[in-house]
Amino acid sequence: MQSLEDIQTLSFQIILHAGNARSCAMEAISYAKDYNFSAARGKIEEAEQEFVQAHHVQTDLLQNEANGKKNEVTVILVHAQDHLMTALTVKELANEMITMYERIQQLEGKKS
Repeated sequence: MQSLEDIQTLSFQIILHAGNARSCAMEAISYAKDYNFSAARGKIEEAEQEFVQAHHVQTDLLQNEANGKKNEVTVILVHAQDHLMTALTVKELANEMITMYERIQQLEGKKS
């Protein structure tokens, strides 16, 4: 079993990376709104890199538990998982919005 301090540290790592990913996804939407699609896609890529970091931490927790090392479920850990899932949703919506703004630009006949 990991110590409470270890669980808290890992939880905060997930929160950090999920928060960074969410911020990148929101920035991507702003870039797309201005028809700056290369910058928008760049921010989505940054978000993906942050998700990789968050998922590494999450995977370690899952593997430990699968190997019989029980983890104490704390409010902070639940909060971290919530942040991660919310950030994933924002990224998925950002991708859809980028596509939507590309279509709007095409329909308006504007160039970036």
